Amino acid sequence: MARPAQHVEVSGSDLKTVNALLKSGVQQVRVVLRALAIRHLALGRTASEVAELVGLTGKAVRAIARRYREDGLERALYEKARPGKKPLLDASTEQRIIAMVCGAPPEGRARWSIRLIVAEAVKRKLVPRLGRETLRLLLESHELKPWREKNVVSAGDRRDVSGSHGRRAGVVRAPA
Repeated sequence: MARPAQHVEVSGSDLKTVNALLKSGVQQVRVVLRALAIRHLALGRTASEVAELVGLTGKAVRAIARRYREDGLERALYEKARPGKKPLLDASTEQRIIAMVCGAPPEGRARWSIRLIVAEAVKRKLVPRLGRETLRLLLESHELKPWREKNVVSAGDRRDVSGSHGRRAGVVRAPA
């Protein structure tokens, strides 16, 4: 059984918008295909004809036509924002954690570790809780590796020196 024709009455301004979009620069392929479908439907073609011309399914073309009739051009061309999961850290919290990591580690520690950063962020009430993987991804996105920093600690006339191999070479006395 054939579906009835899905002729769509497209206003002149909407048709101009569709044509301008098709002539413009880089667009998402799905947006271009939807715009082509609307243009062909405006010419009086059926959904199955448009589907064959554009390379979509008849069901997809009918859905585009229905969205245009019910909600307008924007809704027919573009998808709604999908809810998805909220990010665990907002930009402000991320910045505070990065600033903390870029600063000196707590008293008695030579460098930051993932577990130490998590504990310190919770202790300083930057976040109520924080997973190690979330923190690892945050640090990786900022190309930070605080546990690999070679901190040189001065204590009077003694200081720790890192060897060329990256490990501690031992304690060296400063020249007198």
